[in-house]
Amino acid sequence: MNITSATKLCALALCVAATMGCQNGGGAKSEGKKEGKVLAEVNGGTITTGDFDRELKNLPEYLKSMAETPQGRKEMLDTMVIRELILQQASKDGIDKGAEIEDKLQDLKKRLIVESFLKKKVEADSKVSDEDMQKFYQQNKEKFKSGDQIKASHILVKAEKEAKEILAKLKGGANFEELAKKSSVDSSAAKGGDLGWFGKGSMVPAFEKAALALKEGQISDVVKSDFGFHIIKLTGKRAAGIRPFEEVKDQIKGAIMPTKQQEVFQKIKDELKKSAKIAIKEDVLNAAGGTKEEQKEKGAKPVETPAKEAPKAAAPEKK
Repeated sequence: MNITSATKLCALALCVAATMGCQNGGGAKSEGKKEGKVLAEVNGGTITTGDFDRELKNLPEYLKSMAETPQGRKEMLDTMVIRELILQQASKDGIDKGAEIEDKLQDLKKRLIVESFLKKKVEADSKVSDEDMQKFYQQNKEKFKSGDQIKASHILVKAEKEAKEILAKLKGGANFEELAKKSSVDSSAAKGGDLGWFGKGSMVPAFEKAALALKEGQISDVVKSDFGFHIIKLTGKRAAGIRPFEEVKDQIKGAIMPTKQQEVFQKIKDELKKSAKIAIKEDVLNAAGGTKEEQKEKGAKPVETPAKEAPKAAAPEKK
């Protein structure tokens, strides 16, 4: 199955670990009152729901759904705890007060300001209209062909006993989507277990075999795979053909958006330069950095050591 939960959890941990912003721990100073309820206490410092929500907001879109699962939230909080411990130890070691750190913080501040400025400007002006997407769709229909596909939802848990208990609830009339949101450890839990449309070869064999054997609306028995124990619900089937526009709309937008953003970025650069006074010192630029060989190619003359003067002839002695 093409669920990359382990990979995404690893990426989630790395993202959180690298995110700037210290919690109120050992060496980190408090900046005002902490928001929300306390999630964890770390050597006297605290990590709150407010801290957690800020981390979640800063995650890339493809990882946010992972943090909506119980396992994902646990992994995210554990990484925040580890990061806080590192910050506390670094503070004790005096690493947080070094000149190198201050220089890098200043550089980072400049980058963040530039990033925020560009994001605001680019997002405001790089709109992709339905007309643009329809035009792209009509001109590239061949790209949206697919074979026979099925649509399915699932509930994924780690223990077979839990899976059997959930299956019993479903047979008793419980709502599949609600149970998926509550119990599934997969990122699809946030969408009621919906995995979308997929064709043969997209999922691991055990899952695919069970899903293809179902009739539309039917729920499987417990299915074991390397990811855990699944309960699968088939929600749709369709024959090979060109996928409808509404289904590929987001995909088309993603294909068009980079070009739009590049156009807007170029426009911003041109407008900023137009109203600015800029003087480029070419000679300084050419001399900056580079190897001796590169400087020779640019016509820079090597520094020559002055030749030593020949010793003067000794004057003849007077008699």
